[in-house]
Amino acid sequence: MKSNELGEQKLNKAKALAILSSDALSSVAYGPEQILIVLVTLGAVAFWYSIPIAVGVLILLAALIMSYRQIIFAYPHGGGAYVVSKKNLGVNSGLIAGGSLLVDYILTVAVSVSAGTDAITSAFPTLHGFNVQIAIVFVILITILNLRGVTESASVLAYPVYLFVLALFILIGVGIYKIITGDVSPDLHTPIGTPVVGISLFILLRAFASGSSALTGVEAISNAIPNFKDPAPNNAAKTLLMMGGLLALLFSGIIFIAYYYGVTPRAEVTVISQIAEEIFGRNFMYFFVQGTTALILILAANTGYSAFPLLAVNLAKDKFIPRMFLIRGDRLGYSNGIIMLAVSSIILIMVFHAKTEHLIPLYAVGVFIPFTLAQTGMIVKWLREKPQGWLPKLIVNTIGAIISFTVMMIFFLTKFSQVWPVLVFIPLIILLFHRIGKHYESVGDQLRLTTCEPIVQIEGNVLVVPVAGMTNVVANSLNYAKSISADQILAVYVSFDREDEKKFEEKWMKWQPDVRLVTLHSHYRSIINPLTKFVDTVEHKASESNYRVTVVIPQFIPKKGWHNILHNQSSLLIRSFLLYRRNVIVTTVPYHLKK
Repeated sequence: MKSNELGEQKLNKAKALAILSSDALSSVAYGPEQILIVLVTLGAVAFWYSIPIAVGVLILLAALIMSYRQIIFAYPHGGGAYVVSKKNLGVNSGLIAGGSLLVDYILTVAVSVSAGTDAITSAFPTLHGFNVQIAIVFVILITILNLRGVTESASVLAYPVYLFVLALFILIGVGIYKIITGDVSPDLHTPIGTPVVGISLFILLRAFASGSSALTGVEAISNAIPNFKDPAPNNAAKTLLMMGGLLALLFSGIIFIAYYYGVTPRAEVTVISQIAEEIFGRNFMYFFVQGTTALILILAANTGYSAFPLLAVNLAKDKFIPRMFLIRGDRLGYSNGIIMLAVSSIILIMVFHAKTEHLIPLYAVGVFIPFTLAQTGMIVKWLREKPQGWLPKLIVNTIGAIISFTVMMIFFLTKFSQVWPVLVFIPLIILLFHRIGKHYESVGDQLRLTTCEPIVQIEGNVLVVPVAGMTNVVANSLNYAKSISADQILAVYVSFDREDEKKFEEKWMKWQPDVRLVTLHSHYRSIINPLTKFVDTVEHKASESNYRVTVVIPQFIPKKGWHNILHNQSSLLIRSFLLYRRNVIVTTVPYHLKK
């Protein structure tokens, strides 16, 4: 696609909601289950606590939605938590937020695809042994789709997302209808307020933190504002509100149905699968719910594919990660970011064997760190700038910061054994960012005309031509060398045998009497060592007269690419070693074979 077609790759609200909300909406499929997994340790009698815990999660959701809506208008060029933290709390805070989110988007892909695979294997138990393989295939398919471009992937992925929303609304609607009509026995659940032996604040906080994993992905829209059609901030803010409304309805609906029907989490069958089977039986609607759930869980990975490359662009602009993440591919997507995300998530899936429950805590705490930093950054912004109507905005961000920080600390206190890697990889990532930034600074200083070292005037060239025999390839390279400097040419032959050395010298004198031949005997059958030592010696003597050494390497190019594996490629090896010699120029002279 041409560069001027970029405008056509922007998303409208309907497509953006599907692409950027798929992560948040899909977490409805495992967020409620995570609450029940904690409560089930006390028995089914404790399940009524899922209702007040869900209310707490919804309050946190409302605070985050309002907070990120303010971030969208305050920073309309995207970047989300990274930009907010960097501008208001300092570079290191920004890098913590950015690094956390980069890792979190990798986890988004791994968790989403793993959870989608779980949904498929719940419906078809015979596939349980192939979870890792199925997950990797899905990652590859989504990667290919995203490399095709933003609009094209959005057009394909919008349908499954809206079908999932429809399926869950039907599920919740039919479930509530059966409750109202008396088809569901009230004995399946314990009444709200029933005393529970062994209940503690620690367990309740742990269940609340687990349920808060349903809020991952809320920040994606604020990171991806540049993907929206104009006016981008307004469209992004409306999409964020729509996502919040849908997430609140679906999450509360699933929690209520699971509680009323007395659904207990099981190892090989998801809660959604149990609810669908309880309400519909094993008919078309059951497979429709399971199919759309599996699809959205897998396609929720697409939120990572949309947000990771744009966040990487912001970090690359600030020179904290490689500049290659700034480059758009043939389809105008940031291909390098997409490929890096895919490779990293596949590695995670293989390491964790596609086990969702092992990844979710790490995934959730990784996103609550930037949540907290983003809200704190906005507090600093309002206190410093005090624009018109800043006080209500300050209150919203303060509430968001306090709740986000509380949830983050709950994760560390209740699930430390699962989230401790965060305390290791975040400092390592920050260190890596600073090292990369320092490298770019030093390169810029050395390349800048005003600060670089004065350029030494070159009086002439000494040309060194490594030769392996008397062939057309060597003749071609010698002709090129003569066109540069007819007087200062040294042909260098490395021999392994003294008799071969003498024969070669005799033949050379007859073939190229005007080119001086230097023979180097190698006792250990190495070409590189004697050649590089010789080049270093020549370079040292040449530098005294302001001469520059140029090594002219003959190389023949086979007609077909696969023919290369049939040859030693010693020319590539020589070039690799000599490129790191400070004052040596390396020139390759190709000779193209015709057969």
